[in-house]
Amino acid sequence: MVRAKKHLGQHFLKNPETAGRIAEALSGEGYSKVLEIGPGMGVLTQHLLEQKQEVFVVEIDTESVHYLEEHFAALQGHIIPGDFLQLDLKDLMKEPFALAGNYPYNISSQIIFKMLDYPDLIPEMVGMFQKEVADRLTAEPGSKTYGILSVLSAVFYDREYLFTVEPEEFNPPPKVRSGVIRFKRKENWQPEVAIPLLTKIVKAAFNQRRKTLRNALKSLNLPLEGIAPETLQKRAEQLTWQEFVALTQKLTG
Repeated sequence: MVRAKKHLGQHFLKNPETAGRIAEALSGEGYSKVLEIGPGMGVLTQHLLEQKQEVFVVEIDTESVHYLEEHFAALQGHIIPGDFLQLDLKDLMKEPFALAGNYPYNISSQIIFKMLDYPDLIPEMVGMFQKEVADRLTAEPGSKTYGILSVLSAVFYDREYLFTVEPEEFNPPPKVRSGVIRFKRKENWQPEVAIPLLTKIVKAAFNQRRKTLRNALKSLNLPLEGIAPETLQKRAEQLTWQEFVALTQKLTG
């Protein structure tokens, strides 16, 4: 057994049925490889290996790495020791792949931000998050949970909340429920917009979500004169991702 480490946010999934549902949620469309983040003792890994795709795992916990090496012969040469957030995915994988995992709660949002840097490489993602984060990632405009990652992920991916997982399905059990979601890349996933500027605008708008866009975007010193007054009177949570893209396009002329 591998000891769960609090500083790594480890809560090992112990229900094989739930692990099977996560693995089966991957469509396998548009890629031949899967990269699992934080496999721990391989409860999900076992089910991923039953799929058609070639499975790689990245694990920062050396104890887990040793466990996987001893118990999963099929992973020989496919275990990547280290921090997912520090990896150059283009150099590592070189071709399209899916992301999967029971993601550590303490870095789950950072995982999505990193994933959004590689939409060309990642056609699909299935994963388990703290339910609050899963709700935020799949939220729609007007919702209190709608935020920065809701908008930015929707630019590239169709998002779907699949099912909820209770604390007792983990060891140790977390204090919150978890949610499994799926992202599938849109057919037209390459918006004609400067993504760095879009990201800056979305972050500024939601960092002061109680203010109108006119006031929230002041700090960016952008030429807002050409933007419709009714748009600038809205708050961030009222705009769809398409409206954020259109706003960014207008600001870049």
